[in-house]
Amino acid sequence: MTKMLDEILQQPRVLAGVEAANKETLEALAKELNDRKIKHAVLAARGSSDHAAIYGQYLFGIYKGVVSSLATPSALTLYGAALDLSQDVVIGISQSGRAADVLAYVEKANQDGGVTVAVTNNLDSPLAKTAKYHLYINAGLEESVAATKTFTAQLYLLALLAAYWSGDQALLTSLRDVPALLEGSIDGILKDAQVKTERYRYMVDGFVLGRGYNYPIAREMALKTQETCYVKMQGHAISDFYHGPLAQVHSEVPVIILAPSGQALNDAREMVAKISELAAQVLLVTDDKAFASEVENSVLLPKAASEAAGVFFFTVFAQAFAQYLSVSKGLNPDNPRSLNKVTITK
Repeated sequence: MTKMLDEILQQPRVLAGVEAANKETLEALAKELNDRKIKHAVLAARGSSDHAAIYGQYLFGIYKGVVSSLATPSALTLYGAALDLSQDVVIGISQSGRAADVLAYVEKANQDGGVTVAVTNNLDSPLAKTAKYHLYINAGLEESVAATKTFTAQLYLLALLAAYWSGDQALLTSLRDVPALLEGSIDGILKDAQVKTERYRYMVDGFVLGRGYNYPIAREMALKTQETCYVKMQGHAISDFYHGPLAQVHSEVPVIILAPSGQALNDAREMVAKISELAAQVLLVTDDKAFASEVENSVLLPKAASEAAGVFFFTVFAQAFAQYLSVSKGLNPDNPRSLNKVTITK
C-alpha cells in the first residue's frame, strides 16, 4: 500500500477528531468575528491550501454573507503594498505552517489590528504561533508529498468556522455526519476510483470541471493528477469552460465532471451534453442517482445532507483517482519528481 493510499484511508478518523480539537477556539473566534461585525475575509494560501481557501470563500459568502478574497501575497512580499487589513479576518492556511508569504500576510494583519487565524497541522509552526487563533488540523504526520488528509481537514475546519460563525445548525449537523458516512463508504469510493483509472492509464492530458462548492475540488483533482501522474490536467469551473478551454476538447481528451445534486446540477447536465456532442470521453462523478443512470461512464457517490458536506466524498474520489492512476502508470505517488513536501514561497 502506498503512503498516499494509507493517508486517504485515515480521513474518516481524522475528520472525526477535528471539531473536538478546535471547539473552544471556534467558539471564541466566532464570537469575536460577530462582536466586531467583521464583513470581509482574506484567505492566504498556496497549492492545495489555496483550493481549500476557495471552498472557504463559498462557505462564508453563502452562510454568513461575508465577502471573501484570496490574498495576493506578492503585493505585500515583493512590492511592499500598504495594505489595510484592520477590518478583516485574515486566515492563513498552510499544512506545515511554514509558508513565508502566508505568514507575512498574518503578521501585517496583526500590525493593523485585524483578526488573524492560522490553519495548520503543526502546533509549533511560525504561522500557528503568530496568529491570534490557531485552528489545528490534527491529522498526524502526513508522509506522502501529495496532501490528502491535511487537505480534507482544512476543508472541514473552514466549514466548521462557517457553521459556528453563522450559527447554522443544519450545516453543522451535516458536517458532523460526514466522518461516519465516509467511514462506511470509503472502500466503495476507492474501488470505483480504481476501476475507472483502468480506462485512463495512458491519458496524457484532460480536464476536470465543477461548479460552486466543487469548483475548488475540480482544481484539486487536476493538481493531484498533475503531481502524481505527470498528466497535463486542468481544473476549471463549468461556467468558465465555455470561455475558451472548450476549444481544446476533442475525442481523445478525457473530461471529468463533478456534479453534486444541488444548485449547479443543471449546469453539469448541460456540460455533459455539450462534451458528448464533441464525442469526447466523459466521466461523470455525481451523488444524483438519476443523473448517474443517464451517463454510461459514471460514478455514484454517497449523498450528504448538504452540498457543502458532499464535497468530502468528491474529494476522496479525486484523491483516489490520482493515486490509482499513478500506480497504474508505474509511478510512485508518494514521491513525485521535483517536488518537496514543504514548499516555502516568499
